[in-house]
Amino acid sequence: MVVTPTWVGFEQGPIRPPSEATSLLIRLNRNCPWNKCTFCPVYKGTRFSLRDVDDILEEIDMMAQMADAVRSLSWKLGFGGEVNRRVAEAVFSGALGATEQVKYIAFWLYHGGASAFLQDANSMVMKPADMIRVLEHLKKTFPDIERITTYARSATVARMTTDELVGIRNAGLTRVHIGLESGSDEVLSLVRKGTTQKQQIEGGRKVVEAGLELSEYIMPGLGGRRLTTEHARETALSLSAINPHFIRLRSFHAHRIMPIYEDVLSGDFELLTDDETIDEIRRIIEDLDGIESYIASDHILNLLEEVEGRLPEEKEGILAVIDRYRDMDDDDRLLFRIGRRAGFLRRTGDLLVPEHRERALRVKQRLTESDDADCDDAVRGLMNGYI
Repeated sequence: MVVTPTWVGFEQGPIRPPSEATSLLIRLNRNCPWNKCTFCPVYKGTRFSLRDVDDILEEIDMMAQMADAVRSLSWKLGFGGEVNRRVAEAVFSGALGATEQVKYIAFWLYHGGASAFLQDANSMVMKPADMIRVLEHLKKTFPDIERITTYARSATVARMTTDELVGIRNAGLTRVHIGLESGSDEVLSLVRKGTTQKQQIEGGRKVVEAGLELSEYIMPGLGGRRLTTEHARETALSLSAINPHFIRLRSFHAHRIMPIYEDVLSGDFELLTDDETIDEIRRIIEDLDGIESYIASDHILNLLEEVEGRLPEEKEGILAVIDRYRDMDDDDRLLFRIGRRAGFLRRTGDLLVPEHRERALRVKQRLTESDDADCDDAVRGLMNGYI
């Protein structure tokens, strides 16, 4: 008879950045302290709370016990503590019990066990001393962790002192993810972001000055058709003033579970088409000036995954990717959009593969079977599954 441990378990929040897919998730608070952004559906109807630091430290210790159990299993299987595919498969088959959380720890170790992400939204609202205590315990408990990251609001870090941010960096935090979304005060007000361009710039600069890596997320299309020019111009201006390490694209898509969807239905917010969103992205990138950021299109909601590279040296190549798409004829652009939104095309060149083109044509036929079918609406509907 195999006796498996009884685990108490640990909390996990609902989201993390795509770049943290293989990171250990540590929940410092529950939900979002602002929770008013009209484009965000994640925490609506929930109450924000800070977690007790001692509870967080106990959960980190529990994670360490699970990690030790996984490594012990590796020794028993003859792999000398290495968490390889065989070890991970054994855990997922129930070798350490049916608990999903120990499987999660095995998954993390299998992917290197070198990164952690602090949840939920805006962990930086914690008292700096409390965050430092958590970070120091995490680093002591898992000395092999090389990267620790978290979400933050620009308004929060703008209120912090540089010394506080440096202290948090020295305790182990390496990267901050901030949702800039837009640099336009009018767009920020429209979507109830709760911050201003001035705060966005001040907060971003403080993070960089403190020696932390900074990922700024922007949302092409968030200003709708009315504010597209201002949204592009002021977003580029803000990013140029901050010079973040990463600029990550998150193209706006309106879903019925978002508060902003009511404005779409009423006609107060007019959505951009995919092509108009691509044009807006081009204007933003073209206007970026004097910075050395890395542009990443690392989300399925972005039409062009290939819009990626280092500024300034790869700027022309990034713009060329956009131009190649815009130079496609109308039918091919539609087929690519269908294939991308259906999830089987990643790059514009994929459409040159005969089987991919045939598949896109079949999906298009299904989408337009009804006489009154609107192909744009049908393609947009394919995106709902990614929210």
